[in-house]
Amino acid sequence: MGQSPTPLNPTPKTPCKATGQECISCGWSVSRRPEDTRKIVKLGACRISSRPQVGAAVAPDIAGYIDHTLLKPETTLEQLDELCAEAAKYKFASVCINPVHIRYCKRRLQGSGVMVVTVVGFPLGATSTAAKVAETRRAVEDGADEIDMVINIGLLKSTAYRDVEEDIRRVVKAAHPKPVKVIIETSKLSREEKVIASALSKAAGAHFVKTSTGFGGGGATAEDVALMKQVVGRDIEVKASGGVRSIDDAVKMLEAGATRLGASASVAIVSGKTVKSSGY
Repeated sequence: MGQSPTPLNPTPKTPCKATGQECISCGWSVSRRPEDTRKIVKLGACRISSRPQVGAAVAPDIAGYIDHTLLKPETTLEQLDELCAEAAKYKFASVCINPVHIRYCKRRLQGSGVMVVTVVGFPLGATSTAAKVAETRRAVEDGADEIDMVINIGLLKSTAYRDVEEDIRRVVKAAHPKPVKVIIETSKLSREEKVIASALSKAAGAHFVKTSTGFGGGGATAEDVALMKQVVGRDIEVKASGGVRSIDDAVKMLEAGATRLGASASVAIVSGKTVKSSGY
């Protein structure tokens, strides 16, 4: 903050450490050499744009973009202990857990700098707005740093757009000043519905639009992330969740415009491994 921006095309003094070739700007590599981009990210790139003066950030530190997620109903306290220990060790952005575990994780993560994120109306989104508001208020009271709410998919498909927007708006108000991410469950939506859901989330004052719950039969795709980012622009952010299981997956989502990643395979991702599993 407060520093002069780095020139887009600085005069190269040494070959690129990632590729061994003459430096021609990292931004050029994103759009034309995706294999080089992965090398650059692994070396700790600060920020890479897809082309001169166009945003799409690629992570300097993949861990700092990850919500380390555990939302299974059978989650034990021992598993939460492990989740929090991993989050603190690898410096993930947050842990994302069910509301009943907020206070427990808040205590475990005290002083770590890791946020506690929880979910509302999860995973179906088919609860009343009043219930979502009550759940949100309790989550904030318990110490949640961010709220990930599920959109009312049925109302969206019924074209009851005012009701969908109001559902989101009231949760945003209940959470204030905590940020709200709106899960639109992309696997259940047509392209047009994805556009409308993203636009409604923005109009209702949400801080993020998020792809998936991880429980809806499909996860994030780079195409969906790019579409959502195109709709919301720079005003709000995009979270890619579900199916992000390797550093390559993570980089693809970041290149597409995501600024947060939801994953249960977080340790594998930052360790350069790939996990084969369903859901998150």
